[in-house]
Amino acid sequence: MIFWIAIALCLAIVCVPGLGIKSHGAYRWIDLYIVQFQPSELLKLAIILVCAKYISDNQGRMRTFKYGFLPFVILAVPVVGVMLIQKHLSGTIICCLILFFMMFVGGTHPLLLTGLSAAAAGGATLLFTLYDHAKRRLMIWKDPFAYMSGNGEGWQPAQSLYAIAAGGFWGLGLGNSNQKHSFLPEPQNDYIFAILCEELGFLGALLIIVLYMAFAYRGFIIAKCSKDRFGSLVVLGIIFKTMAHVVLNIAVVTNTIPSTGITLPFISYGGSSLLMQLVEMGIVLSVSRYSYSSKEV
Repeated sequence: MIFWIAIALCLAIVCVPGLGIKSHGAYRWIDLYIVQFQPSELLKLAIILVCAKYISDNQGRMRTFKYGFLPFVILAVPVVGVMLIQKHLSGTIICCLILFFMMFVGGTHPLLLTGLSAAAAGGATLLFTLYDHAKRRLMIWKDPFAYMSGNGEGWQPAQSLYAIAAGGFWGLGLGNSNQKHSFLPEPQNDYIFAILCEELGFLGALLIIVLYMAFAYRGFIIAKCSKDRFGSLVVLGIIFKTMAHVVLNIAVVTNTIPSTGITLPFISYGGSSLLMQLVEMGIVLSVSRYSYSSKEV
């Protein structure tokens, strides 16, 4: 049910006049008057829950094409569809990665996963050729400094690299960033890691990465000790989704991949993403609470 509610909300943003909020040329938020909510964040969690339930119910048949491959492809159709309607390429990437990961841990045959990977790579290449803003981002990614003038589309990634370089090894000190004062656009959102690198330096950035790795390790331990397969799969999916956000966000900030609108979990400013992250952590802690024996704690 939660999956179809999320799909309906994603469609309603674009189809219902006055409901969606337009930002940077795309409709991705619902105006709830008091707050703004991004349904794609709910959809990511819904995918994890649906896949975990299906896999736990079909554990012994996951290596077959009929049960371990086809249902996930069918599930991907509405997900990719609503994401592309919103022109939400980063959301499409995350949702597809979640589906692929759930198939992997669920036991889908490796040959089927390989074929799916090749098809996904071809589809991603096609998408980048169809959307003009995606093609521009690829060009900017190659040399952001060449696109700092004019419309300034290369300004943000270039200033992000300046911030990282300015931090050096020790950093400028907490609160002493220069780039966040009207140089780096939206420093509290997708590019907040660049500010952390500037203020805390390489050592501080490394510490943050280590903390995320410790978080992932603890999550995998909780999943391993879960008393049922459904709880284990849900925790694995949530941990993977969180770490996918971490890896892609840091890759964007360091210009390792083209710019995408992916937040840094628990650090980036944002209502919908932070709300869903807290909900997900509540689920993980619930699995932990009811799965561990007194000796395992």
